[in-house]
Amino acid sequence: MNMTPLRGLWALLILALALTSGCASMSPYSISEGELESHLQDVVSEFDRQQLSSGSPLSLSLDDADITLGPDGRDVVVIDLRGQVALNALMAKLPVDIALKVEGAPVYDSTEKAIFIRRLQLLDSSIDSPFFKGDLKPVTDTVMRLVAQMLETMPVYRLDETDFAQRMFGMMPVDVRVAPGRLEFVMADE
Repeated sequence: MNMTPLRGLWALLILALALTSGCASMSPYSISEGELESHLQDVVSEFDRQQLSSGSPLSLSLDDADITLGPDGRDVVVIDLRGQVALNALMAKLPVDIALKVEGAPVYDSTEKAIFIRRLQLLDSSIDSPFFKGDLKPVTDTVMRLVAQMLETMPVYRLDETDFAQRMFGMMPVDVRVAPGRLEFVMADE
């Protein structure tokens, strides 16, 4: 009987036990602000494609996304977005430049193996259009609902199942913790 596959299985089991029995403060995997910003750009592009394919007259594009993790030592994510919302109506595109600053809590969803930003609060907003400037509450509220819907349903980060370490994290009870400048995967308190 060949014992090599059995030894490989034991080695994998020992590695998993070593990862799960580690100290909760040790974080073998973290995500930087830059990685989240890149993923957020992709999320907005995908959201816009879905909106347009479903027949929505609104399109959304992102010029800049600045993410700050753990400002002032708090367990929150601050996202500063600059982009355009355009209403496509009657063969015309009516663009509106927007700037939003929102704050929310990162939440790891183990079934999706992804991080979402939830419990959003609007910190600041401005609108710039040929028709108006400033903070127009109805437009800002609509844009805020759109951003909240996007961040509630589309993750800002998803574990890469092709990467061994990330696949291992996906099989264990992990949670996400905010640290200055990064999100860390830690063992979940069960």
